Amino acid sequence: MNHLLTELSQRLEKVKLGGGPKKTEAHKAKGKMTARERIDYLVDKGTEQLEIGAFAGDGMYADEGGCPGGGVVTVMGYVKGRLCVIVSNDATVKAGAWFPITAKKILRAQEIAMENRIPIIYLVDSAGVFLPMQDEVFPDKEHFGRIFRNNARMSSMGVVQVSAIMGSCVAGGAYLPIMSDYAFIVEGTGSVFLAGSYLVKSAIGETVDNETLGGASTHSEISGVTDNKYPDDAACLDAIKKVFDKMGHNDKAGFDHAEPILPKKKPTEIYSIVPEDRTKPYDMLEIIDRLVDNSEFEQYKELYGQTIICGLGRVNGWAVGIVANQRKMVKSKKGEMQMGGVIYSDSADKAARFIMNCNQQKIPLVFLQDVSGFMVGSRSEHGGIIKDGAKMVSAMANSVVPKFTFIVGNSYGAGNYAMCGKAYDPRLIYSWVTGQMAVMSGASAAKTLLQIQEAALKSKGIEVDPEKEKELLDEITQKYNNELSPYYGAARLWTDGVIDPLETRKIISMGIEAANHSPITERYNVGVIQT
Repeated sequence: MNHLLTELSQRLEKVKLGGGPKKTEAHKAKGKMTARERIDYLVDKGTEQLEIGAFAGDGMYADEGGCPGGGVVTVMGYVKGRLCVIVSNDATVKAGAWFPITAKKILRAQEIAMENRIPIIYLVDSAGVFLPMQDEVFPDKEHFGRIFRNNARMSSMGVVQVSAIMGSCVAGGAYLPIMSDYAFIVEGTGSVFLAGSYLVKSAIGETVDNETLGGASTHSEISGVTDNKYPDDAACLDAIKKVFDKMGHNDKAGFDHAEPILPKKKPTEIYSIVPEDRTKPYDMLEIIDRLVDNSEFEQYKELYGQTIICGLGRVNGWAVGIVANQRKMVKSKKGEMQMGGVIYSDSADKAARFIMNCNQQKIPLVFLQDVSGFMVGSRSEHGGIIKDGAKMVSAMANSVVPKFTFIVGNSYGAGNYAMCGKAYDPRLIYSWVTGQMAVMSGASAAKTLLQIQEAALKSKGIEVDPEKEKELLDEITQKYNNELSPYYGAARLWTDGVIDPLETRKIISMGIEAANHSPITERYNVGVIQT
């Protein structure tokens, strides 16, 4: 665990360097703050921040020189006491150009603001679409244009959007700040136009400099595109604070909150509870006791369906319903031993009923994943595992209370789905440093893929000797293990990040606080599968 936490810290420090010291030095020489400095200046001092997508783009786009952090920093934080989402372009990374993962990360930030109906702030400093990859950024449903669609949708929903143009803002990207409720601009460094001076010259033959074309004075005094201009980054960010200081308050969802109490059992003991060997059993209740307030947890159907733990507790004062995979061997109602981390019919049935209860009682759900999948074999099939699994998935998928997911250990196959994987709209989803996510375990996948490769070679008349077989197996295992890494999933935004287990309470607390800004208007209906 110490090794994994050290790796996390080192990776985060590398991400925070953005485009590197030289690019940062050149950026600051223009009188600009960095993307992270802008956020730190804007948020209330001494308050929590939650970064979303820190590892986006990690290890990707090597041929293009990489895109650390996806070229944009996104956080949930407090401005004048109000919880909001902040999106800050990092111009030290390819001048803030939009890679495919950049668009995906900004869309994720907008999704969080829309789901929770909390304000969003855009700190714009971007050269626009990264042209060599325009076919992966521009035309599709979840590409660049979706951001402006979301601008319009949020405006109609009453979700406040405030933009500060603190650097370049060109072409289609110009619509983002101008479709916001407020559009501020920094003199000397901020500019916004549909086409820069070179393109204007090429298109219509006009010779004009960028400042005259779309600088702060032009848009604040002549076009009226921006609301006000400010002499530097700090003054512009101060103006945003003043907007937030006057904002009214929305109705709340009404999730129950009490005085927070720290866990009675030491949270740091989690480090020694999760085993290094992920095939070894451990008691997930010991993890839960170190996450919930005062280490108090009320189990639901404690003696039934024991490979899934369900129950009620509080996290930083917020009432939660927890659904967690039990990793130790347990005894079934028939006296048979059941494997930990596997979902059986009785545990799926129990989880479905518990999820329905939480929806009825307006209690947010927390999923702790360490799951190998559903139980297979003739006995399980005859017992209706597919039916019971479908019941659990249906209850979870139709849930109207907010859901939060943490990948504690394994997250394999249909178990990922049933335990609220990314496809099932958790409000936030993070992986612990110990997490792994794939369709099956590395060992199982490697053996299966080896058999397929050997069969293909034999069909061509190529015999595979033991030495060649070992070489193939090692090659397949290495590739698959790389894809199992929590950083691989985080780079592609399959999760919102990789975390130290001790951050779990903060994420749940800030997540429910954000969700509490969005009253539940949809009726919970589990559909025909439950009849």
